[in-house]
Amino acid sequence: MGRERRRTRAELIALLDRAGLEIVGKWGAENVLMPAAAWRPVASYETVPTATVREDRPDLVPELNAQWHRLAHEHGIVDEKGEFLLHVGDDDAWVRVRLAPAWDLAGVLGDRPGQPEFVTLSVDGDALLGVTCEEYEVWLVAVDDLRERRERAAREAARETPEEREAAWDGLRNARLRPTKPLWGTWAEWLGLNDGASDRVRIRLLDLGVDTFLHRALPTAVLDAALAHPNPRVRDGVAEYQRSLTPEQWTGLVLGEESPARRAQTARTAATRGRLTETGYERIATDPAPLVRAEAARTPGLPARLLTALAADPVPAVRAAACGGAWPHLSASARQALLADPAEDVRKAARLRHHEDHPMDPAAYEALTPDRDAVASCRFTPEAAALLAAHEDPHTRRALAANPHAGPEALVLLAADEDENVRQTLATHPHLPADVLAALTADASAYVRRTASVHPELSEAQRAKCLGDLDLDGMRHDVPWVRDLHGDPEAMRRIASSCHPLLRCTVARARHLPPDVVERLARDEDRVVRLFLAESCDDAPADMLLEVWQWWNGSFSAPGRPRTHPAFPRTGLLPYATDPHPRLRQLALDDPESTPDLVERFSRDEDSEVRLRAATDPRLSAASAVRLLDDGSAPVRFAAARHPALPARPLVRALRDGELRRQAVLNPAIPEPVMHWMIDTALAGLEELRP
Repeated sequence: MGRERRRTRAELIALLDRAGLEIVGKWGAENVLMPAAAWRPVASYETVPTATVREDRPDLVPELNAQWHRLAHEHGIVDEKGEFLLHVGDDDAWVRVRLAPAWDLAGVLGDRPGQPEFVTLSVDGDALLGVTCEEYEVWLVAVDDLRERRERAAREAARETPEEREAAWDGLRNARLRPTKPLWGTWAEWLGLNDGASDRVRIRLLDLGVDTFLHRALPTAVLDAALAHPNPRVRDGVAEYQRSLTPEQWTGLVLGEESPARRAQTARTAATRGRLTETGYERIATDPAPLVRAEAARTPGLPARLLTALAADPVPAVRAAACGGAWPHLSASARQALLADPAEDVRKAARLRHHEDHPMDPAAYEALTPDRDAVASCRFTPEAAALLAAHEDPHTRRALAANPHAGPEALVLLAADEDENVRQTLATHPHLPADVLAALTADASAYVRRTASVHPELSEAQRAKCLGDLDLDGMRHDVPWVRDLHGDPEAMRRIASSCHPLLRCTVARARHLPPDVVERLARDEDRVVRLFLAESCDDAPADMLLEVWQWWNGSFSAPGRPRTHPAFPRTGLLPYATDPHPRLRQLALDDPESTPDLVERFSRDEDSEVRLRAATDPRLSAASAVRLLDDGSAPVRFAAARHPALPARPLVRALRDGELRRQAVLNPAIPEPVMHWMIDTALAGLEELRP
């Protein structure tokens, strides 16, 4: 079973049904031991079988079933409820099962009847019984006292002399089989994230084109090397991920690009991620390449004198790009010149900007060549707005619905639009007449009603009426107008008492709030409000943070919260060591008075989260790090592979392991010479791949 193609979960369930096995509980819920570790004593070349059955027996299948059943009961594989754990196929999970009245393991759990390949485990994980096919017979292998055997093996692996450690690393470098591309590719890709990697190691990785670590804070030497690196992919990685670059660094990055296209692209990135120096703005605004000057014209922060100069550039594309930003600084005659420019693109850009201040009639819109940008930003006469509100293209109507200058006549028409996306967009409009807003709050679409329910012009009574049948489950986004008021204490007090959870959630996103608002939100009946307060507000109280921690483990936007919150309890946590709640129990290791003995105890805890917390503790023993490499929980195994106490021999095995190699290469215990050997191996492999 473990050697054939990977079956789908549905196929495995059907297989168990044919074998007469009833599934108990949820598939994969058991994490007592990694299945591969259970197969190890069954398939090892040192294995001595507990019982054998020759393959040429005429009653092979019944005999195998009888032998398995006998040994399973003798060795305590089957518990008092008749339940045991089974591993089949390539699925990396145990399934708890029990025998149906009619069952046949040897006839079903294999390539063909009488060729079984499976392993069974007691529910407590302390005894296993595997069945595997050898050359002329089928072996049944029983192993008792599995936990103690694992402990002994881990202690033995942890007793590593300096000579054995060096021999292990030599064995990795001088192995008979050279590392394959998946292996050295993984090493090279993730080595830069190893906290023990030196500046020289990371700089050499840049030479390989590796950019996976560029999103992290970089030492000065590595950042300088990346900024000046000849590989554009590396420079792009710096521009994309290094959010703390200085104006001088941004300027050097932009001006260092030889290609005009690259200078323009990097200038565009710099415009959204940071700022240039005054000299940098001057240089891109006077760049010989029109492509760069056009990008300069769209760059926020460009001085007015440079914008007005670009509005008179000899190249039409640059003049067109400059119209929007330069317009407020231009004289009436300069504006008129752009409106009458010989280049159509310039005239169009100038008219778009002109009509942000002066209403556009239908003829002017048609002359502009219908443009959705114009619909979203320009002012329109009532006649033009009415025509656009009846436009056949729903995207055009939606653009008009988002236009802050759309007149009341258009808004009334859009409120009755057949497209719910148009009505939903309209519900975000800041200047809705009362009758239009009322229509949207009673809209047939829950999507529209939800959006309208947070409109700033609604009264609390109107909001409460909206909430009756709204589903607020799922992702909650900030309400922009509430977010804009985060610095206004009185507004925060008013909105924090709203009946609408989405408004209260957005208040909770403020970094600082008045004490009375914090107290109110910390007791909010909606737990998402409390969660957002824990993630975003530095004033959140300790007791609420502790409550949220019991059911929330962090998000992508705030991965460490609430545990990394400055107000989260840091002392007095030892009494939690015996708490039945695993989220609270693991906190005992954060107490300054916790001991290495508690780490060891928690590394054997029944809950995988508690074991994971122990696996990340620097006080974890080498023996426990080895033992946890076989843990039934993948996150625990990954943490053990990264632990610096892991001895060299198991670490080398993990570096070669298909599942663990990505985590093992992050282990800071890897010697620097070995890291350089990994890079040399990758370089040699890349050279061989070149045509």
